Amino acid sequence: MTAVLVPAAIATLVALVVLWPGRVRTQDNTGGAQRALATVTAVAEQTCPSVAQPNAAQQRCGSATVRITDGPGKGGDQGVDLPQGPGTGALHVGDKVVLSYLPGAVPGGRSYVVVDQQRSTPMIWLIALAAAVILAFGRWRGLTSLAGLAVSFAILLLFVIPAILDGSSPLLVAVVGASAIMFAALYLTHGINVHISVAVAGTLASLVLTGLLGAAFTSLLHLTGVGSDDTSSLLALQGNIDLRGLLLAGIVIGALGVLDDVTVTQAVTVAEMAAAGPTSRWNLYRAAARVGRAHVASAVNTIVLAYAGASLPLLLLIAASNEPISDLLTSEFLAQEILRSAVGTIGLVASVPITTGLAALVADLAKPTPAPAPTTPSPGGGHHRR
Repeated sequence: MTAVLVPAAIATLVALVVLWPGRVRTQDNTGGAQRALATVTAVAEQTCPSVAQPNAAQQRCGSATVRITDGPGKGGDQGVDLPQGPGTGALHVGDKVVLSYLPGAVPGGRSYVVVDQQRSTPMIWLIALAAAVILAFGRWRGLTSLAGLAVSFAILLLFVIPAILDGSSPLLVAVVGASAIMFAALYLTHGINVHISVAVAGTLASLVLTGLLGAAFTSLLHLTGVGSDDTSSLLALQGNIDLRGLLLAGIVIGALGVLDDVTVTQAVTVAEMAAAGPTSRWNLYRAAARVGRAHVASAVNTIVLAYAGASLPLLLLIAASNEPISDLLTSEFLAQEILRSAVGTIGLVASVPITTGLAALVADLAKPTPAPAPTTPSPGGGHHRR
């Protein structure tokens, strides 16, 4: 394990240094608008014009008064129009909102526009509750898992995303970032030992397989990576990004979250079985593989449901469409989802025999307990135990 993983860790560290983006300059797409925070102090509704608002029964027309608590105009009261359009929430007195301040944007219009709700306080409480639950049950192991999670987010926010925006190959950045997350998160969470090293090696091999399959089938399916409004907007803002590589990067990073769960479970299962009693490595592999099959059976369902949950609006759009199902299944945006699910599943299934085989090879097989020595007669005719 040392001979395999030490060079891989060094290569990951070197690649991090070489690809590190530093400070990335992005285009300003705010149009000069400034952000302000405010609290709603009054709401004045009025009847929506029937001509201008065909769905007047589902709209709220009128204005609201807000007090600026941070940003341009702090401490003053300002008038804003009630948000309109699908998906906008109703304003009530006491709501904390986010405003966009752009004076003169609309001649004769208001300078402040409500763009969102403030969610920082309830989000902090939610994260604190989740951390408390993890610590209460996991104790020290829960603390190390939170440390690993923090490192994972740091690598994503400080390396992966800036490096892709800087123009580096998304697939290369994703492989390096996923490897760094794998090394840091697994060893921080579970400690440095041979079982976790086996899980790291199995995860690394499965990630390589996932990336190769993703690259091959992305080419065979002639996918461009432009399958949604998000990618189209990203292409308009950052034209130097390889969207096909970005698709592959998402597959690799998405697969990592499930792979480390399966590989750690298999490595620890083999170690526990080896310590339970004497057995051969082949029997140990077969017994642990049976456990892996049960784990994979549920994990595959987890992967598909996770992608289905994230793509639920897409599935509803398909159900409401009158196009033939064969045309929909082979379209760009749905073919990407099928590719993610299929390649992720193949990598997950492959991780079980790879990790189980490595763990069986390095397992410390329990040796049979030596039988007690027979008793021998003493010179005086009595007996004593040796």
